[in-house]
Amino acid sequence: MAETITMSKQIAAEFVGTMGLLAVVVGSGIMAENLAGGNVAIALLGNTLATGAILMVLIQVFGPISGAHFNPAVTLAFLLRKELSWRDGCIYVGAQILGGIAGVLLAHLMFDESLLMLSTKIRTGTGQWSAEFVATFGLVATILGCLKTRPQSVPYMVGLYITAGYWFTSSTSFANPAVTLARGLTETFSGIRLIDTPLFIIAQLLGAAAATVFIAWIWNKKVSESKELYADGSS
Repeated sequence: MAETITMSKQIAAEFVGTMGLLAVVVGSGIMAENLAGGNVAIALLGNTLATGAILMVLIQVFGPISGAHFNPAVTLAFLLRKELSWRDGCIYVGAQILGGIAGVLLAHLMFDESLLMLSTKIRTGTGQWSAEFVATFGLVATILGCLKTRPQSVPYMVGLYITAGYWFTSSTSFANPAVTLARGLTETFSGIRLIDTPLFIIAQLLGAAAATVFIAWIWNKKVSESKELYADGSS
């Protein structure tokens, strides 16, 4: 008999998964900066590869338990789709935020940094806010689109999307309110001033909502109609 997945296990999955994600984002940023010899492009590449890789692993491991959101913007998408209750959604978001903070503290501990610090890294402006909207729109569209076509590909597609997002967005693709808040608590390579986080988060939530509406609209047709469209070569 299959073991019941309780809410406590789902909360634990969201907490530990988000903690692991932030430990890698911040930890790999510290390592990359230490080894890059001042070359920011090389440091960003190291940070990118580690983040994309860990996302594939974490989603594969925790997806069957909690859905592996690790991201309030993703949780918002499932709330709007009515696939998650608002009560459970709020609990998910709380676990994600606390897990993100724990991940930052863990990275600081591993690299002998001060546990508690505030970032002074400026990340603001229309370009970065619009980049966060685009980054989160693309992330949520990737998840929801893959769930419609190839659910088993979600871990790999998310990892690849975030890997690309680090390089095609001016903000380096935070695309995650919990990650954004947690990165306000590190004065390292991946930091962001806390004063800059609110507009990042607003842009992320708007991007997630827009992607949810778009995917719902674009897939609002019969599968047979889609197959006929491709069969007659008109797409």
